Amino acid sequence: MKCIIVDDEPIAREGIRLLIADISQLELAGSFNNAESASNFITETPVDLIFLDINMPGVNGLEFARSIPKDTLVIFTTAYSQYALDSYELDAIGYLIKPIDPAKFRNAVNKALVYHSLLLNEEKKNIDSIEDEYIFVKSDKKYFKIKLSEILFIEGLKDYVIIQLDNQRIISRMSLKTIQNLLPTNIFFRINKSYIINMEHVDSFDNNDIFIGSYEIAIGNSYRNDFLNDFIKNRLSQ
Repeated sequence: MKCIIVDDEPIAREGIRLLIADISQLELAGSFNNAESASNFITETPVDLIFLDINMPGVNGLEFARSIPKDTLVIFTTAYSQYALDSYELDAIGYLIKPIDPAKFRNAVNKALVYHSLLLNEEKKNIDSIEDEYIFVKSDKKYFKIKLSEILFIEGLKDYVIIQLDNQRIISRMSLKTIQNLLPTNIFFRINKSYIINMEHVDSFDNNDIFIGSYEIAIGNSYRNDFLNDFIKNRLSQ
């Protein structure tokens, strides 16, 4: 499970980093001293879990928690107990008081891992099966057979994905991350936080955008190097 730390105290960030390092199921994707930097990061790179301080300069942890995606879990890490009620209203998965007890930290993480697994399983129910050449996706109480080769791109929109075909759009309730994990990576590429493209349908591209038919899709800053390297090294050289 991919996570980040948001805390304005360097010592606190390091302490949480060490606790994360002891849990194999966690992958630390970043560490930030303010909510603004963390917000910019998760806009381009979605994460599953945030270890979040509350009292920080600028945007505080409670304000930041209200702005993050619904499927991103939060464990508050704070020196103050009076914000616990606010954390419950924000559906935080845990509330840890500094200095953080390692056993309580692990319990909170275990709870997050279980809940994250339940979220993924619920979303995957909307994908009946996936084969080498097609998938069955639930939409409007029916399952649609979709050939992978006919998918132009997939757009994530909050709790839904929009699968764009030549002459049809199919909308299904699941996260972009869920369907991305099931697609062959040699064909499909996450180009920004909201889009997965089918590389076989790319007509042209420049440093900022890719073009598929009449569609223009921006290349996210954190995805640009991987896309250009993959396209140039693995495709243009052929």
